[in-house]
Amino acid sequence: MAGNRKLGRATDHRMAMLRAMVTFLLENGRIETTVARAKEVGPLAEKMITLGKKNTLASRRQAMGFITKEAVVAKLFSDIAPGYEQRNGGYTRIIKTGPRRGDCAEMAIIELV
Repeated sequence: MAGNRKLGRATDHRMAMLRAMVTFLLENGRIETTVARAKEVGPLAEKMITLGKKNTLASRRQAMGFITKEAVVAKLFSDIAPGYEQRNGGYTRIIKTGPRRGDCAEMAIIELV
């Protein structure tokens, strides 16, 4: 279940990090991070795509409150969300890539399907 990992950070730092990661994921389509972070980012990104599918003023304002760049919100509502109109969830994929060289942390790529 999402939301249970503290990732070794205070709440405000953790939420700022996750907001930035969701923004980068929607902007670039894929990011490489640790498995634990990827599992936290996935549900948040899927919630933003679901807001984009609603395409109302309230959902746009809610997305603006979470995503840190206005251009990414515009891209979400105009390009990303319409592509998932026929899909009921499962917008992201996590692919494990093996341990990181420096500290042997399990790495993963999270990408939009």
